Amino acid sequence: MNPTDPHVQDADSPFACALDCRASLGESPVWSVDEQVLYFVDINAPALHRFDPASGAVATMPMPSAIGSFALRRRGGFVVALRDGVWFADRDGRVQERIAAAPYDPATHRFNDGRCDLQGRFLVGAMKEQPDAASAPLVRVDPDRTLTVLFDGIATSNGLGWSPDGRTMYHADTPTRTIRAFDYDDARGTPSNPRVFAAFTGEGERPDGGAVDSAGNYWSAFYRGGKVVKISPRGELLAEYPTPALCPTMCAFGGPDLCTLYVTSARQKRPDDELARFPRSGSVFSMRVDVPGRPEPRFAG
Repeated sequence: MNPTDPHVQDADSPFACALDCRASLGESPVWSVDEQVLYFVDINAPALHRFDPASGAVATMPMPSAIGSFALRRRGGFVVALRDGVWFADRDGRVQERIAAAPYDPATHRFNDGRCDLQGRFLVGAMKEQPDAASAPLVRVDPDRTLTVLFDGIATSNGLGWSPDGRTMYHADTPTRTIRAFDYDDARGTPSNPRVFAAFTGEGERPDGGAVDSAGNYWSAFYRGGKVVKISPRGELLAEYPTPALCPTMCAFGGPDLCTLYVTSARQKRPDDELARFPRSGSVFSMRVDVPGRPEPRFAG
């Protein structure tokens, strides 16, 4: 992995290449305010990576199986969503203890996008690896290690995020090209009253991972769409930003002022002509924004 001069940008994109890592399936960027570093995963070459933008240093922490997502823990270390369940890992990424078994068959499904709500519960969704059925769940893992299935019937779970007040939860099922909003009971950790927040029809308009800024705008990476979009709290499309990869995967706010938008990307299964046009596919990109994000909540267990 090679850090790239953050001031060098693609002529057709406002994003710079922050880290030229060319991951197979880069995902789940999380900014650590305490450390001032960006963590992210490669699902296919399973590892958790720690990137220090100030020094360019990268540390790689291999995982024993596909890691869909993770969260920082208040006690230090991580909670990680691996193929067979949710585990604790120490500060160096060493997997230590499974705290919840996966509620699906790991031979056909795996965990995907996940993050913590404001109370420090870890919500994580799954996907069926052969896209022939919408049979995956979204679950909540509480600090006491209880796993609760919130709903199922998902094809590819993505786009989890919350409004700044914690009362609205967002979720995308990528193949449906739809982002839904839910009323969220922050005291109990339960979503209800699902409705369409934003729906798209284009072949490349497939909402993947998202993030919510401090003004409540929802940012979504469009897998196979080569862009990140900004959507108002009312579901209005405010802006589109082309990325230097056709498959951006997820957004995270970072930097000392939380005004740097980091975006992971993928190069898995992409044709040669596409990789020739987007040679840094799989890398981490960054762009300055006017409205800051918010510190990422940590797992309370």
